[in-house]
Amino acid sequence: MPKLLLASTVLIFILLIAWFEQQQQEYAQKVIPLVDFSLPDRQGKIQEISQWKDKIRIINFWATWCPPCLKEMPDFIQLQKKYAKQNIQFIGIAIDDPSAVEDYLAFIEINYPILISPSEGGLIAKQLGNIVSAIPYTVIVNQENNIIFHHPGELSKELLENQLISALKSNEKIDQPDKNK
Repeated sequence: MPKLLLASTVLIFILLIAWFEQQQQEYAQKVIPLVDFSLPDRQGKIQEISQWKDKIRIINFWATWCPPCLKEMPDFIQLQKKYAKQNIQFIGIAIDDPSAVEDYLAFIEINYPILISPSEGGLIAKQLGNIVSAIPYTVIVNQENNIIFHHPGELSKELLENQLISALKSNEKIDQPDKNK
């Protein structure tokens, strides 16, 4: 009897894990429209996220106290440089104290906009699909204003670049008229 109970418990546990994985995959594939928001940049000037609507946007929520966040930034700088002419725009949203952000950015040459939101940044990230309140948290938004990829936690350069290439290819299909018509 104890073996049967143990086997049943293990089977239920495996089924629950499989169900949870399926739910995560379905959620990851769900297209989420980008909510419109405005945040101050490093100079305190309010920036509308919609100003970059004609570009594929990579929005990254980060903080100076987050080692994985800081580890990603050099890759973001390289990818911004590499894909800037292909309508790619990285945007960093610091969920941190503005003075800590400025102190950190004094040591790194950043080539993409940094917006600062110590209070509402977490709420915006949640609206953009960050259901686990992870940091870093990165989304890719296409030119139709839909979130086509989101990733809680540290993002490898390889995975991000693969997603960017996929987004660029999808964009080419949308931009090209159907030649059979």
